[in-house]
Amino acid sequence: MTPFSIHGTGVSNGIAIGKAHLISNALLEVVQYDIEIKNIPHEIKRFEDAITAVKIDLNKIKSQLPSDSPGELSAFIDTHLMILKDKSLSSLPKTIIENEKCNAEWAIKKQMDSVVNQFDQIEDLYLRERRQDVIQVVERVIKILLGHSNQAAVKNKEKLTILVAHDISPADALHFKNHKYAAFITEGGGITSHTAILSRSLNIPSIVALQNARTLIRDNDLIIVDGAQGVVIVNPTQEIQNYYKTLQDSWGEEQEKLQRIKTKKSITKDGALINLLANIEVPNDILSVNASGAAGVGLFRTEFLFMNRHDMPDEEEQFQAYKRVAEAMGKRPVTIRTLDSGADKQTALVNKKISPNPALGLRAIRLCLSEPKIFITQLRAILRASQFGNIKILFPMLSSISELRQTKLLLERAKASLRKDKVRFNEKILIGGMIEIPAAAISADIFAQELDFLSIGTNDLIQYALAIDRTDEAVSHLYNPLHPAVLKLIALTIKSAHKYKKSIAICGEMAGEPKLTKLLIGMGVEQLSMHPSHILSVKQQVLNSSIKNMKTSVLRLLKLSEVDKIETLLKKINQS
Repeated sequence: MTPFSIHGTGVSNGIAIGKAHLISNALLEVVQYDIEIKNIPHEIKRFEDAITAVKIDLNKIKSQLPSDSPGELSAFIDTHLMILKDKSLSSLPKTIIENEKCNAEWAIKKQMDSVVNQFDQIEDLYLRERRQDVIQVVERVIKILLGHSNQAAVKNKEKLTILVAHDISPADALHFKNHKYAAFITEGGGITSHTAILSRSLNIPSIVALQNARTLIRDNDLIIVDGAQGVVIVNPTQEIQNYYKTLQDSWGEEQEKLQRIKTKKSITKDGALINLLANIEVPNDILSVNASGAAGVGLFRTEFLFMNRHDMPDEEEQFQAYKRVAEAMGKRPVTIRTLDSGADKQTALVNKKISPNPALGLRAIRLCLSEPKIFITQLRAILRASQFGNIKILFPMLSSISELRQTKLLLERAKASLRKDKVRFNEKILIGGMIEIPAAAISADIFAQELDFLSIGTNDLIQYALAIDRTDEAVSHLYNPLHPAVLKLIALTIKSAHKYKKSIAICGEMAGEPKLTKLLIGMGVEQLSMHPSHILSVKQQVLNSSIKNMKTSVLRLLKLSEVDKIETLLKKINQS
């Protein structure tokens, strides 16, 4: 058969060669048929049993999570359990069965369509993301009703099996991890979708947004997945297989070699120390931080303590979480970002404040300033934990100096309340600001004078600078960290930090991308904070770098105005 390729978005590097295993889309198999009145109670019972089976399955998956699993995995399972308990999916389908005398599969699919349609009427980023969660949960129920198995491949062939699906739910991804498949590819998803996040944290080669993959690829087709390039090759010739087998072997050897530099200090050839730090979501993530050899925690995303629950964590609960991380890190720094809720990170607080455009609405520091009681509670918890380790405070999404001063005022109130209660804390705790809005980058000179350190959040900075919704597949290809405007904003922020002798870090996805490492440290970045799984590959780039030798080329690159020319020069810098 003639080989052909399909292009998507690579979200997790690595190369896999194996046979395709198509995961059916149960929603497409649902048909409506009538139920006799006498059989309605049985049909309702069948529906209830399916709901119960899915609950048991999800709880079992959650209970079997290894202790060192990334925190987001448990959170995703909790989200699906909450959706399953909602009356719109657990009760209303039974009413449809009774009223329309129809089968359970049709009833829950009809109700799902109604719920999804409601989401489509709201221009809310988070609700759009939850729309897909609802679909994934319903599909699990329908698979049970249809009598499908979990569709696992034969155990002894798993290492040669590549899963091909329309989409993969977090629960399915965990199931697939336990079975150690070679890779998975999906028709849906984007760089920030659950599939992408999970594949990176689980270190599974993966490509998303492969439109019509399940139509073009047949079960048992031989395919090659190149996660780095975002390419799937179907029915490759022997020559192509040999080429990718060589790349695959080289990749495996490279991963083994990386373990040898785990304990090495991250120092360039000309003696510059570049601190490589880890991003975490929950305290359990400290296990993977220590395993990676990270120099500390560069970003503790505290909003994950607030998510997937109907109430707000009180001061004591937060204090215990922050204290646990601080103690585990010892003298290593722990930068705790205050609540960055809103947009795609919903909490009980934000759910009450739905915005027509959440990415530009009441989120992050704006939300905290509008809810000073909740903000001060968090600040008190962080301050209390500061006596147990090297904690720093980071404020997200600052846009003006007046906003910063309001924030600092509330911090002083939190400190004063602790002094009044005779509670000890680090009086000299360092505070920093996230530079993730173009206005903040342009005003970085002012922020640098009032803060102890700056941290560039490249994910949002790129999104806002280029006016691109990074979760929208239609425009996600325009999301480019090498856009000259983005690089200028980053360079301006670095220059401002250096001018006032303040430390400067990058904590977005750019920090964990090895091909950008030399560029960033050549621009003057001193700290890079990323997912723990990326630290060793970035460290390798640091060890092979010489800032002195790169300086001229980096300065020339920053003057270029076309992305293709920037990419060409960057390749030369990386080869030097």
